[in-house]
Amino acid sequence: MDPDSGDFFKASKLAKITLLTLIFTTCYFYKARQREPVLKLTVSKKDSSVSLTVKEKPAIKKKKKNIYLSFDDGPNKGTQNVLDIINKEEVDATLFLVGGHVYGSRQQNALYDSILSSRFVEIANHSYTHAKNRYAKFYAVPDSVVKDFERCADSLQLSSNIIRTPGRNIWRINNISCTDIKSSLAAADSLEHKGYKVMGWDLEWHYNDDLKAVQTSDEMAREVDSMFTYNLTKVPNHLVLLAHDQVYADSEDSSSLHQFLKTLKERGEYNFSSVKNYPGINNEFATDTSLTKK
Repeated sequence: MDPDSGDFFKASKLAKITLLTLIFTTCYFYKARQREPVLKLTVSKKDSSVSLTVKEKPAIKKKKKNIYLSFDDGPNKGTQNVLDIINKEEVDATLFLVGGHVYGSRQQNALYDSILSSRFVEIANHSYTHAKNRYAKFYAVPDSVVKDFERCADSLQLSSNIIRTPGRNIWRINNISCTDIKSSLAAADSLEHKGYKVMGWDLEWHYNDDLKAVQTSDEMAREVDSMFTYNLTKVPNHLVLLAHDQVYADSEDSSSLHQFLKTLKERGEYNFSSVKNYPGINNEFATDTSLTKK
């Protein structure tokens, strides 16, 4: 027997093993490629070294949460500061105006013109008299409530049917129906039957008797985060924030508002929108001609 035959059989056996390994490896990587694995095995021809290349998964883009900034009771002494901040930060916001305030003075009327010229501001109806701040008496007569909103729409030539009730957190938007004080229920229903979209709020930036903001900008930012985290808004991922123009006549509170908006913008997870884009409103405007008398 040839003395080299043992080596021959060993070499032959090694070749078979190598061939089977190559076939197995080829099949494995073919199937693995079809499954698009996260890890990809590569072999360098130059030095036969094996290395692992990490194939990154595409980043999942998070859907932004929507904030609807809304300011009530203007135009008044704080409105210009609010308007300046909105324009500077280029964020969409809605000003719920009181018809009687627009014609309260030349300065207020001039402010109204400035509001109209801003491309970031949506105007909505906050009644004509603001119930003269006598809310129980105001809501006791539903027909008078409707007429007060009609008067505001007429005086400001508003075509939008979006309103907010003074002194009450009332909602009447599609399947959202909420009345915070039940004695106002009949008036709220009358407004809805008239074709109005009544918008309340999810979160309020409170103020005290001296017209000073209660929460700091950081506290408000944390409250916004909590509202979304714990799903405390009327519609998930949509938060309506209420503030009042008159508070921001104060320079310190005005700076706080500015910082609040900058903080939220820097996070990149929030989208600022006007209330006409709120779910259930769908950019609808009043089609009932009785809403705006001409």
